[in-house]
Amino acid sequence: MVVAGCTKCIKYMLFFFNFIFWLAGGVILAVALWLRHDSQTSNLLILQFEGQQAPGTFYISVYILIAVGAVMMLVGFLGCYGAIQESQCLLGTFFFFLIILFACEVAAAMWGFMNKDTISKELINFYDSAYIKAVDVSGSPSKDSAIKVLEVFHSTLDCCGKGDDTALFKQVVGTLCPRKTQEDFLKSQSCHYKLIELFSEKLYLIGLAALVVAVIMIFEMIFTMVLCCGIRNSPGVY
Repeated sequence: MVVAGCTKCIKYMLFFFNFIFWLAGGVILAVALWLRHDSQTSNLLILQFEGQQAPGTFYISVYILIAVGAVMMLVGFLGCYGAIQESQCLLGTFFFFLIILFACEVAAAMWGFMNKDTISKELINFYDSAYIKAVDVSGSPSKDSAIKVLEVFHSTLDCCGKGDDTALFKQVVGTLCPRKTQEDFLKSQSCHYKLIELFSEKLYLIGLAALVVAVIMIFEMIFTMVLCCGIRNSPGVY
């Protein structure tokens, strides 16, 4: 052990933050896997209508989270080991990976901010295309499949209609929303609103996790630089 005094304190603080970082990576990985297999989103995003798959933009952010969580656990272990061993080589490698992770997180945050409304809008458009076919009185060949798509939306989100429903839709509400009476339909929330609410909550959760991780990363980069300088300037290191 070559470091002493305040630098030794920094060493154990860096180990502690790296342990928290490792745990955060595990939590993010678990949350990402939960988001990937969550019944609400999975039921909606596996739907197909007229040969088109439901938009899967949401899964892009989830797959990024899975990769970030796994890398964070690996980098966190590297940082813990480097701090305890007081290895400048390991700490330098750890610092390099932190910079890469931080840059990727900033890029992902910018992408998420620019596309925060895209996910719900894509699914709303998908819902509306099925909605139009489902209430079509001309006997469209895709009417049965459109009704099945709407049934999945209505049962999964506990909603009915899109908020500005026509008299024609209200006449067939018993078919499209079999669990709801006419009175329930008047009280129910629109599927447009429920879709926006569903993905806003999940994106908020992702954003909160990213913010916590970014703060931890900043402290780790500072402590890593201080510890490396302390090791380099300690007696017995040449």
